[in-house]
Amino acid sequence: MLEIFRELRGLLRVSHVHIDSWVFRLHYSVTTTCMFAFSLIVSAKQYVGNPIDCIHSKDIPEEVLNTYCWIHSTYTIPSAFWKRIGFDVAHPGVDKTLDPEERRYHKYYQWVCFCLFFQAILFYVPRWLWKNWEAGKVSALRMDLNLGIISEVEKKLKKKLLIDYMYSNLKHHNFWAYRYFFCEFLSLINVGGQMVLLDRFFDGTFFTYGIEVMSFADRDQEDRIDPMIYVFPRMTKCTFHKFGTSGNIEKHDALCILPLNIVNEKIYIFIWFWLLIIGFLTFLVLVYRAAIIFSPYIRALVLRMRYRRVKRECIDMVIGKSYVGDWFLIYLMGQNIDSVIFKDVIHELAKKLGYRSRDIGET
Repeated sequence: MLEIFRELRGLLRVSHVHIDSWVFRLHYSVTTTCMFAFSLIVSAKQYVGNPIDCIHSKDIPEEVLNTYCWIHSTYTIPSAFWKRIGFDVAHPGVDKTLDPEERRYHKYYQWVCFCLFFQAILFYVPRWLWKNWEAGKVSALRMDLNLGIISEVEKKLKKKLLIDYMYSNLKHHNFWAYRYFFCEFLSLINVGGQMVLLDRFFDGTFFTYGIEVMSFADRDQEDRIDPMIYVFPRMTKCTFHKFGTSGNIEKHDALCILPLNIVNEKIYIFIWFWLLIIGFLTFLVLVYRAAIIFSPYIRALVLRMRYRRVKRECIDMVIGKSYVGDWFLIYLMGQNIDSVIFKDVIHELAKKLGYRSRDIGET
């Protein structure tokens, strides 16, 4: 199984140039990798076995029946989940019925690997957009200033280039920053949209899936149905029709086992909780972004708390003379260059903006 994940390690590598938040990285790095891995697992027969195996008569070849039931889907009877196993029904959800309206057909298992692959792509789209919009700005401005050990001449020249750029382009980074904020918002929309997509995919059972699984153990024995078996049945029925020797239509009722659903039920309970967690974290980030956009005081407070070596007065001066886009670039530069060099850059930038102090060069 390690071979499956070997090709996905690249998605988990953290770039040396930080251009986004750790919550945003959870979307395009961790989640995308998990979705791709799940898609590979459910499509690998050596780990889950045959996707379907049906009990058949000698009149129907095994491969024919299995292929037919896989393509045309199988079904369960919802009312049969409440009946006694071994007395009234052979397996949960498996019962005889004459009314086709009572049947609940299961077609999703044919599309699970494709759905997971599509989900992985959707989680990477905001990252792809931001990477193209960011266009290597932070990497270009870093100029190896993350390396504390460089010659003084080179350090002085590169600091001057960075300060001159930030001073001459002050108040011109809003559109650049807002595109990143849009990508974070798009990530939240993606999580909500995927919850809706999966709920439709599983016939309206996904929204409450995690809650049902958690509450399953607390219910009385006679009142409970395993929600994982209800959503991902392990035993189903399939009806196969064929012509007999006399030309009459013969009906064959087959009992099918779905080994793939043993894996699917675990995958989607993880996905349910994971989507809930990253959706909540992303919502908190967007609330934080809103506060950052509308409050210069909070922008200054964040910089003071994050970069304690920089003088408070210098931060206040820079924030007072700049917009939120400039704050976002400054915040990213602080994460990507040496802390001492970053302190000098902010102090010099504040000086160019009008800050005066005899000890501006002090630590």
